[in-house]
Amino acid sequence: MIDVDCSGRTVLVTGSARGLGRATALAFAERGAAVAIHYNTSEEAAAEAVAEALEAGAADATAVGGDVTDPDAVDRIFDEIEADLGPIDVLVNNVGSFAPVHWEEIDFDTWQHVFATNLHATYLCSKRALSGMHEQPPTNADESSADDASADEAPAGGRIVNIGYASAEKGLVSPKNFPYFAAKAGVLMFTRMLAADTSDDGITVNAVSPYVIENSDEFPDDLPRGRPAAYEDVIQAILFFCHPDSGYVSGENVEVDGGWLPERV
Repeated sequence: MIDVDCSGRTVLVTGSARGLGRATALAFAERGAAVAIHYNTSEEAAAEAVAEALEAGAADATAVGGDVTDPDAVDRIFDEIEADLGPIDVLVNNVGSFAPVHWEEIDFDTWQHVFATNLHATYLCSKRALSGMHEQPPTNADESSADDASADEAPAGGRIVNIGYASAEKGLVSPKNFPYFAAKAGVLMFTRMLAADTSDDGITVNAVSPYVIENSDEFPDDLPRGRPAAYEDVIQAILFFCHPDSGYVSGENVEVDGGWLPERV
């Protein structure tokens, strides 16, 4: 995968006790980052992920639990991470539940939960992460003059990567998973608005949007390229946005979907 040195960086991946979140946190650990493993209910799995991260080469690792849809819990989560590992340099907003049934079968509590875990959590964690990122001096290479030889060696500034869904820009219309699609469209709009608002701060905000990934509960019959996206496929895009040389790329969305088109659904 992409070779990026994450030494000296503190990374939080929400929902990183299992699945894609866990694989993403371990990828950063292998590259020398200090990693915060976040969980809500999977405390045992989070502890195992911390051990794996340290074994993989993380500068440090810790587990922190809490509900990222709760503003007070988010503040506590970030306070704990900052006390253990320092200010967060990279935030990957990975948490997000879904409801794969017809929208008329979804009760309002489920509707709210899907929006809360996908969109509201992304807002709350991004807002809290930015408070620490803003306190650190911008370090983007493009803030130095073009002829400054040290610019190429400058570390990346703050990075936020939001996990979206490939339907957000490809116009998939389906009565199933309705709140998930709508919430992910909101995540994409939030990504672009936040990128514009942080354009002078040395911070980038981008989205990575898979279609079907390897841990999905169901696989369509006609998957692009005959397979779901592997975790590594998605992580490649995440790592690109966190590379020091990607500091001029912000407000973008990379679809990791194998060339999927809604007509295939």
